[in-house]
Amino acid sequence: MAIRLTQRLLQTQAPFLTRGYPMLVTKEKSEDVAHTKSALQKKLTGTRISAQYGGRHAVTMLPGGGIGPELMTYVREIFQYCGAPIDFEVIDIDPSTEGNDDLEYAITSIKRNGVALKGNIETKSHSLDEMSRNVAIRNELDLYVNVVHCKSYPGIPARHKDIDIVLIRQNTDGEYAMLEHESVRGVVESMKVVTVENAERVARYAFEYARQNNRKRVTTIHKANIMKLSDGLFLDVANRVHKEYPELEHNNMIIDNTCMQSVSNPHQFDVMNMTNLYGTIVSNVLCGLMGGAGLISGRNYGDHYAVFEPGTRNTGTAIAGKNIANPVAMINASIDMLNHLGHTEHAQVIYDATYQTLVHDAIRTPDVGGNNSSTDVVENILKILSTKRVNW
Repeated sequence: MAIRLTQRLLQTQAPFLTRGYPMLVTKEKSEDVAHTKSALQKKLTGTRISAQYGGRHAVTMLPGGGIGPELMTYVREIFQYCGAPIDFEVIDIDPSTEGNDDLEYAITSIKRNGVALKGNIETKSHSLDEMSRNVAIRNELDLYVNVVHCKSYPGIPARHKDIDIVLIRQNTDGEYAMLEHESVRGVVESMKVVTVENAERVARYAFEYARQNNRKRVTTIHKANIMKLSDGLFLDVANRVHKEYPELEHNNMIIDNTCMQSVSNPHQFDVMNMTNLYGTIVSNVLCGLMGGAGLISGRNYGDHYAVFEPGTRNTGTAIAGKNIANPVAMINASIDMLNHLGHTEHAQVIYDATYQTLVHDAIRTPDVGGNNSSTDVVENILKILSTKRVNW
């Protein structure tokens, strides 16, 4: 049945938007993304996207829905104030429309620029023909790994202090392959896809990240006691890759126990390697322990493209337009983007100003125990930046 379903999807799949399942990758994509060298090696050996226009970079900006547009306005204001050499190509994707024209344009823009800064993009349509726009972007650009560095801010009300955990999440396989069908009336089957190739890529990224950042341990998260073939494969690949990194510790933990341990004793974790859905769950648990969705950024990497966004991928529709949304997660995502592009001085001054605002000046939005507005936070950052000088 699975083979028949795959064959039917191959016949009906739109050629531009492809799934994360290797059998469904189009010829155009396979030629675009040639894995001649591991993405991890490319990223961590300092490969940068070349600036094009007088030392400036063009970057695709996808504001998304909810609080995304207002947060992007703050980022652009900060960049303009400190002279960050970035030119944004802003593309709005309407979540209420059916069809993929604006999504295709956004993906084309990212392929042209190489880098994007994005908010969470809603997909309101429940049509089976409509893919999640966020998943479609990750799959089409082969952004196979998501990195979320969960590091506590001093003074922020939180369940635990001094958390410092790096989550390495497989970004295109697993339950997010979006391969579902109704086998008989009233019975729906959803396929979880785990491939050796993508499991090895993310495991190697996790171990290499640990090695190059002086981390001690990698923990692989799984449910191989129940999903013996899929999660069993993911765990087996991680164990095999670990043999190339004998100086690092490697252990494994079942996902349900991981959630409990994250709440009760998060300090036992260092680097975590996990599949797609488990990464979503654990990142939200850890960010909640540290103060909520408004603090931590997320990085998505492939061999050729990088997309930066808030770590928990929340839209924040309920607080949109109320001037209470925490801008720090999106600002941190923009800092990650600047570092990726090699604009480290701009990244550092913005980080320092944000940190001073949040920790030392205690200017905070209500979600992290403050009573300030979004604009109060941004205005204080700009005030601090007015005393800085950046050379580039």
